[in-house]
Amino acid sequence: MTISEMLGQSGLLTLLGMCVVFGFLIILIFSMKLLHAVVHALKLDKGGAATTKPKTSSTPVAAAKPAVDQGAIIAAIVAAIHEKESN
Repeated sequence: MTISEMLGQSGLLTLLGMCVVFGFLIILIFSMKLLHAVVHALKLDKGGAATTKPKTSSTPVAAAKPAVDQGAIIAAIVAAIHEKESN
């Protein structure tokens, strides 16, 4: 078997492999679109954000305060940096 025959066979095998992968991707895309249509037709997509409206309460909600003092955290970070730089 000559080099040109081997290159021809390798090119043919490469094209065949690429066609198989491309065909699989096309089948996958069509099956996903079909599944989407079936799920939407049977109204099984109840968790969709566009179909449900958030419930609103009639009582106003107060703004939440941070549970941790931010000043203490900043002071601890500054102290750690200062101690690291001094060593």
